[in-house]
Amino acid sequence: MSTNIPSLPTIAVTLGDPAGIGPEVVLKALGDPAVSSLARWIIVGDGGILDLAERMTGLALSNVTNARVLDLRQLEPSTFTWGKLSAACGRAALEYVRVATRLCLEGEAAAMVTAPVNKEAVSLTAKHFRGHTEFIAELCGVSEPRMLLVSERLRVVHVSTHISLREACGLDLSRVLRTIELGQEALAWLGVDSPRIAVCGLNPHAGENGLFGNDDLKVILPAVKSAQANGIRCEGPYPADTIFLRALRGEYDLVVAMYHDQGHIPMKLLDFEHTVNVSLGLPIIRTSVDHGTAFDIAGKNDADPTSMKAALRLAALMAVRRSRRAAAPPHPKE
Repeated sequence: MSTNIPSLPTIAVTLGDPAGIGPEVVLKALGDPAVSSLARWIIVGDGGILDLAERMTGLALSNVTNARVLDLRQLEPSTFTWGKLSAACGRAALEYVRVATRLCLEGEAAAMVTAPVNKEAVSLTAKHFRGHTEFIAELCGVSEPRMLLVSERLRVVHVSTHISLREACGLDLSRVLRTIELGQEALAWLGVDSPRIAVCGLNPHAGENGLFGNDDLKVILPAVKSAQANGIRCEGPYPADTIFLRALRGEYDLVVAMYHDQGHIPMKLLDFEHTVNVSLGLPIIRTSVDHGTAFDIAGKNDADPTSMKAALRLAALMAVRRSRRAAAPPHPKE
């Protein structure tokens, strides 16, 4: 069997909700040669919507020699309006994701990058939808995905994401432990081979030894000890109001947050534009922008492609590293 690695990975890119800024940021990001040169790109969406985006931005995808469009023809451009919430756009956005996921599962693409989907538009289709991560996990037959946020200065993985805060506070030891393990595995694809992991507490001051709740002592601490027993370099639980600063200063390579806002607020405050969303626990690589569809500026050529560029770069980097690890000869037994 040949172990040759292709010089460029093939990556599927979805357009997101067609009425949002997805088509615009995809075109602008791939219009940067420093980004487009990193992979072969399959743009999964509607050719007619891309034509509208090209006229709006003045950019032509045909100028990107290593990109092609997989036209799913979900929408009629003559009935389309930028920034308008519609079931048709929600349905189309899900189909783009479904096809891109299939390309990855079948080995036709090494990774996928997703532009934002509008949850309200999807809800108009009567399709139950909590988010990209959960939808892709269902397509992959995975029941417990996780969300990792990555920037140049900080990385955060979440025990829970798109559920109510009341539900998120019902911590489960095995879920906390699995989140730590998935974070450890993911950092290998990011080039961090022996990461230092900090685990947040749930309660103020990580419970203050039981004064403010027992979740930290009875659930999180045992999960940390189990991870340590398995050879993972992790510590905690630590008060969430200080541990992110310590990680930012270089003490830790990854922070495990207990719920959505505990992890998202410091990440978005620190570096909203460059933060990338990575799905963990899947058999495929998936990255995404960490912003929404921005209907208020859709179709106005005002969208910033910075986050999309970061998501494309990270997907290419992870795909190459995974290929190299798969092709590397196994280490001899000692």
